[in-house]
Parts: sequence; structure tokens; C-alpha cells
Amino acid sequence: MKSRHKRLAFIVAGLAGLGGVAALVLNAFSDNMVFFFSPTQVFAKESPEGRNFRLGGLVEKGTIKREDDGLTVHFVVTDNHKNINVTYTGILPDLFKEGQGVVAQGRIGPDGVFLAEEVLAKHDENYMPPEVKEALDKGKADSIKAKANSAAAGTSATGTTTLISQ
Repeated sequence: MKSRHKRLAFIVAGLAGLGGVAALVLNAFSDNMVFFFSPTQVFAKESPEGRNFRLGGLVEKGTIKREDDGLTVHFVVTDNHKNINVTYTGILPDLFKEGQGVVAQGRIGPDGVFLAEEVLAKHDENYMPPEVKEALDKGKADSIKAKANSAAAGTSATGTTTLISQ
């Protein structure tokens, strides 16, 4: 084999190896990507089925219920338009409380309840993740619009709907 052919074979093998490594890295990234969704988007079935995603919003006041085991907690996350029931087993962050921003990572269970594997509470009074703020602002605007439309039509609207009623 001439040195020219050896060099060409080496370059082709190098490019093939580099392509294989790039494919493996991209596959690992796609498996580990976790997208953010608001309760309104989850209710509209925009969230992935059977895959983990992040649910963000506010913990609705009066909805935190703890089970006797001391670790399992049930609460409702809202974006001021739609509500999603959440169940989490584990130790909650110190800043977790009603009326505060929260991002929960997990998936929707067969009963429609969000099964959180991780719960993150907002860490500062002035901070809220941009996605959560957008979802809350959109939910509030949609709620105001729905109330205005129902008032014009002469009906009553509560502005919130739960995914699964208990």
C-alpha cells in the first residue's frame, strides 16, 4: 500500500471514529434533556408522556398534605390558570412553602398525578426562574381574559381547573 493510500485510510478511519463519538455524545444529551412545562401546558397534553420533565409554578395555598410516613407530601402546583396535583416522597427544601415558586422534576403517573422525583424551591425572595415567571404571567393574563369573557357572556368562571380531582 502506498503512503498516500495509508494516509487516506487513516483520515477516513479518524473521521469515522470522530463521527461515532459525536453520535454517542448527542445521544447522551438527548436522553438527559429535561424540558420545563407549566400546568397549563401539561393539562393541554404538551408535556412528554413516559419521560421526565420539569413542572413549574406556585404551590397553591392550603394544599400541602403530609402522609404519616413523614416523607410523602401531596400538594398542588398552579400557574394561576390550571392546577396539577403533585406527589413527592423525600425531604423537601427548607424554602418550600405555600404560595412560593417551585420546580418539580418527574413524570405524570397513570392516575394523572405528577410524581416528582426532585423538588426545587425558589432560593431568593426576588428570584424566579424566567420560565416560571412567564408561565405565571400567561396564566394570570388568560385567567383575567376568561373572567372578562364570562362576565360579558353573563356566566361565571373560576379561572382554574384541576387535571385530576380528588
